[in-house]
Amino acid sequence: MDENLELLTHIYETAEMGSYTITTLINKIKNKENKIKFIIEKEIKEYEKYINITEKLLLKNGIKPQKTSFMAKIGSNIGIMRETMMDNSDSALAQMLIEGITMGVTLISAKINSYKKNADRKTLKLAKEFLEFQEEEIEKLKAFM
Repeated sequence: MDENLELLTHIYETAEMGSYTITTLINKIKNKENKIKFIIEKEIKEYEKYINITEKLLLKNGIKPQKTSFMAKIGSNIGIMRETMMDNSDSALAQMLIEGITMGVTLISAKINSYKKNADRKTLKLAKEFLEFQEEEIEKLKAFM
């Protein structure tokens, strides 16, 4: 697989997992009065935007994107359930989300650096926009700490 497709696949997988995780979290706190809800509901829409963009580009290149694995989803569900049972305050939820997004920032940054000489400008631009989105989300979530 070439660098462009690897980068698009990575963005797709990260966005898909982010959307799934945040949707799961929202469902766990739907009857709570958390102020963080409005931030993460907007975050889901952004992740879905990146899912749609990368899915179209991958399909155009003959690659069917893979959904998040069942095992990853179970791990995510267990982590969210455990964390929200211990503490479902906005601060605790923000911390959990920041940790997850930070992993995504680290990975996409490494991919951008690895592929910056071989990937095309449009793909790199999309990857950098995705990185910027994640960094902005971290900053928004810090306000709840």
